[in-house]
Amino acid sequence: MLRKPWVAPNLIKPPRVQRLPDIVTVAEAQQLCSATRTLSYRVFFFTLYSLGLRLGEGLRLQVGDIGAERRRVHIRDAKCNKDRLVPLPAATLDLLRRFWQIHRNPVLLFPNRHGGLKGAGQATTPLDRGGVQVTLRQVA
Repeated sequence: MLRKPWVAPNLIKPPRVQRLPDIVTVAEAQQLCSATRTLSYRVFFFTLYSLGLRLGEGLRLQVGDIGAERRRVHIRDAKCNKDRLVPLPAATLDLLRRFWQIHRNPVLLFPNRHGGLKGAGQATTPLDRGGVQVTLRQVA
């Protein structure tokens, strides 16, 4: 077997470092939600925090993923393309029900806002990822 002359023998790789994510406190989450003026973004941020979701997981949520009778939310295509079930707090369920009464989209839990909340009932795409990120930066 030929050895490459530029590779040092017995080279040890450094261990992979895992960084812990920044964790938002309850008080910080309340400040973010109360400072957000747009209803759909306010409900979205509250839902993400209360369910512990990533941005993409929240955007992909559909009405059928909410299991009100079992108090669970079905998260599809989460990290590593796996599905998981997340407990659904009563306050989040109540807020999502009231929000759905406003937009009444039959599929999407967080429909896009191109037509305003009145046009959200016919929307076929979820909230825009960039719009959510810009709003969060403005509020923070």
